[in-house]
Amino acid sequence: MALTRAKKTEKVAVLASELEHSTSAIIGTFAGLTAEKDNGLRKAIRGAGGSYHVVKNKLAARAGAGTKIEAALLGLKGVSSVAYTSGDPVALAKALAEWVKENSEFTFKLGIVDGKLLSVEEIKALATMPGKEELFSKLLFLVQSPAQRLVTVMNAVGRDLAVVINQGVEKGKFAGAAEAVREAPAAEAVAAETAAVEAPVDEVAVVEAEAPTEKAPVAEAPAVEGA
Repeated sequence: MALTRAKKTEKVAVLASELEHSTSAIIGTFAGLTAEKDNGLRKAIRGAGGSYHVVKNKLAARAGAGTKIEAALLGLKGVSSVAYTSGDPVALAKALAEWVKENSEFTFKLGIVDGKLLSVEEIKALATMPGKEELFSKLLFLVQSPAQRLVTVMNAVGRDLAVVINQGVEKGKFAGAAEAVREAPAAEAVAAETAAVEAPVDEVAVVEAEAPTEKAPVAEAPAVEGA
């Protein structure tokens, strides 16, 4: 039964309101999909935080106008369905990829993430990536890890040094060094005294000291005439 214009307008409005805040979508097609498998597919998509609709191509293009997934809904042909989310695109891709492994009736057409169109191969690659939560956890680990490792190493070095010193003291390893430190000032004093005693006397001073003192000549008194 053909949809009336009013019904088509209503469906477009409902779908447009749902797609308005979506940032990612995966478009697919199917053949011979049973009601049971269709329910299983919808359940898997809801579990990943997404929604799912089987759409008419022209209505999908109208409903997606002005949204972040508009480009993926233009020019569709054949039977089409759209799984979309405003959350984690990796989680959506993983859910669909896992479901498709066991249900070949469904195949991918294309995808879109934040305005970038994805091929079928890129959708499969997206499904192998870590999700947002996993990425945030890894990033947090990388940010905290260097600081934690530095503290651990510093603590370990301090502990190891204390253990080595303690063992050395217990075994008397440092007794000789301590005795040498205590005896150093006395040794320096003895060396200084020895140097003072053995120091050569200034030769000039010795010569001057040993040289005989010459007596100054006594002037003779002049003879007095008539004495």
